[in-house]
Amino acid sequence: MKCPFCASGENKVIDSRLSKDGDAIRRRRECISCGKRFTTYEFVEEVLPMVVKKDGRREPFDRTKIRTGIKKACQKRPISIDAIESIVERIEQSCQEYQGKEIPASVIGERVMRELQDLDGVAYVRFASVYREFRDVSDFMEELKDLLSVKKDESK
Repeated sequence: MKCPFCASGENKVIDSRLSKDGDAIRRRRECISCGKRFTTYEFVEEVLPMVVKKDGRREPFDRTKIRTGIKKACQKRPISIDAIESIVERIEQSCQEYQGKEIPASVIGERVMRELQDLDGVAYVRFASVYREFRDVSDFMEELKDLLSVKKDESK
């Protein structure tokens, strides 16, 4: 483990404990060379399927891409970071449980849309407009009609 201040590889662990959510081990370290302290986290590396993009490319699953897309959709909406993180966790969990070594990006995108639809209608439409590549206002109107009919059915 390199020191983030001086890049020395020599350090000692001062304290270890579980993170608040219990998913990682938090370690406080002290650099032997410069004496500064820093924190590291250890996570279990989980095997996730490769994501197959629309054009056929394959790339490793990347939760930061999902988080970034959801954050953009939720910008200036009354949605907490915790709610966004919960969605990202659920999507990552569903990808881990997916049967197969590869998962189509469309499966992930549809899952994000279902989560956003339940969370916030505006964030859902924003995400859908990019994900489904809306071309004009009529595409927005169709999606809004679908969203309103789903909300109406849920209220019955």
